[in-house]
Amino acid sequence: MTALLSRIASPKDLHALSDTQLEQLAQEMRDELVRVCSIRPAHFASNLGVVELAIALHQTFDFSRDRLIWDTGHQIYPHKLLTGRFQDFDSIRTRGGLMGYPCPAESVYDQFVTGHAGCSISCALGLKVGDDLMGESDRRSVAVIGDGAFPSGIVFEALNNAGGLKKNLLVILNDNEMSICPRVGSLASSLDRARLSGFYQESKRNIRDFVASIPLVGTVAKQALEQFKDGMKALLTGGMLFDEFGFRYIGPIDGHDLPTLRRWLRDVKDQQGPVLLHVLTKKGQGVPQACADPVMYHTPPVFEKVGPDRSILALRRGGAKGYTDAFSGTIHGLMKENPRVSVITAAMCQGNKLEKVRTDFPDRFFDVGICESHAVAFAAGLAKAGMRPIVDIYSTFIQRSFDQLFQEVALQNLPVVCTLDRAGLTGPDGPTHHGVFDTTYMRLFPNFTVMAPGDEADVRPMMKFALSHTGPVSIRYPKASLERFDRVVAPMELGKSEILEWGDDVILVAYGTLLVECMQAAKTLRLEGISVGVINARFVKPLDRETLIRAIDQTRLVVTVEEGTLEGGFGSAVLEAANAAGLPASNVVRLGIPDRFIEHGERGELLAELGLDAEGICRTVRRTMEMEDPAVEMPVRRDRVAK
Repeated sequence: MTALLSRIASPKDLHALSDTQLEQLAQEMRDELVRVCSIRPAHFASNLGVVELAIALHQTFDFSRDRLIWDTGHQIYPHKLLTGRFQDFDSIRTRGGLMGYPCPAESVYDQFVTGHAGCSISCALGLKVGDDLMGESDRRSVAVIGDGAFPSGIVFEALNNAGGLKKNLLVILNDNEMSICPRVGSLASSLDRARLSGFYQESKRNIRDFVASIPLVGTVAKQALEQFKDGMKALLTGGMLFDEFGFRYIGPIDGHDLPTLRRWLRDVKDQQGPVLLHVLTKKGQGVPQACADPVMYHTPPVFEKVGPDRSILALRRGGAKGYTDAFSGTIHGLMKENPRVSVITAAMCQGNKLEKVRTDFPDRFFDVGICESHAVAFAAGLAKAGMRPIVDIYSTFIQRSFDQLFQEVALQNLPVVCTLDRAGLTGPDGPTHHGVFDTTYMRLFPNFTVMAPGDEADVRPMMKFALSHTGPVSIRYPKASLERFDRVVAPMELGKSEILEWGDDVILVAYGTLLVECMQAAKTLRLEGISVGVINARFVKPLDRETLIRAIDQTRLVVTVEEGTLEGGFGSAVLEAANAAGLPASNVVRLGIPDRFIEHGERGELLAELGLDAEGICRTVRRTMEMEDPAVEMPVRRDRVAK
């Protein structure tokens, strides 16, 4: 039943509801989240935890004019339900439907497409300063940031700047004791102490009232009372970190008590200067299973209601193993073989499937939180000390450590191995999470070796090679099911590709796991009478120039295929090699991600749309060969064709 939710066309409709109706609305919103997650995988536990906070914010502020940024954006679902998108909510995370993150193209209530953690305070401060400069000082600016994102370095840069500027900025620290996985580090311990101080705010108010009630309090006595108040804050809230940054700290308060939330938000709404409101929430609130296991229910598999009252959620488990499984299993095996191997992740232990590594090798497993820049620099220190660190991070997130990849790793030529999960199209997560740029920026750096497996058979040899190499290595792999070709796997040699078959007419060169699509396309084209070969490139740096130049020189058409951006990617590297060899390379066609951001949708849908599936590769070959003038066909020198 959505008796109330279906009537919410905009946040203005909230003002007509009683407290009892608002409680009903909150339950209807949670029911809607359950319904959608019984249809498709979606972010779940984090959204359950901010239902009351979203309602209270929209009751207190007018975000059609005021500014609101959610950090991280995967907790945006309740906000979308309250801002006129309920009727389209069934389409979330589907091709052409609502994005699973904030999206300004969908609504005036969304400011940025935010999929990475930590930038909300900086952006909210920029909005406030910009509004003031534009003569719109009445516009308020609010950032909601989770405690998992809070340790990010940019957060403290923003706090420092905001405290210095003294602008009217509200930062809401949504403290649910979690990142995607349990939060780590000393700041987490400090926030845990604050959770134990439920009577702090009331006690502080009592002290203030007591001091005010004394008619002629002496200076010494007043200072003593103020020092006592500050000392109590230090004891009960884990220190005065936020006060030292120039923020007025308020909290912690119950983030599921709607009247209390509204009262405090109204109190801080018009306060002068930066304010940090510490709100305690429960990830998975309202669904017992999600509360008990918020890691599993962060983005769970599709589930269904079971039991007599259909109130128990059962996950539909199973499915094919993916490249993440293959790499995590290989990392575990190599850590067992070599005590110098360690692994670092950035709050993605479950996403990278490193739970067994964490359990079996706790001294060599490091979760640094959502701090990718630190992760890479930390790995550089480990490598300098003689360890063989693996930095296991999603492709889209390691971009945040670009400078450390340059300065601390490449420039020092240290043996750090970067395993880039979710490289390529990540499906429903959309443009914030598609890992399509790493090939381009990784191959920029001197000393880096840049690789990608063609199939499952490449995974272990590639990891063993990387850990024996004397310099930095990057390996990319997709969020996709494992594929394996029945063959004698060629040895893994620096800068050497694997020739699976040679062709007189066409050579398909796959960099990465689109190799399976190339093999299928080759099979189809051979039935049409076209002689087609396939190369598993394996390396983009160093490039197998000899093999690729021979292919360009001897065949009518070379098609490079990659699940990464064409701008500076593998195909560009091939063209550069041809140019250096003095070849015109007019017979080279590149397939990959075009120079635009790709929207969300199922990975298979997106690959087909971009012509990166087997049928799309076949179309490219047919179209290109039909355009050729037979009178100027390039001769094939069969004496040089590989056997």
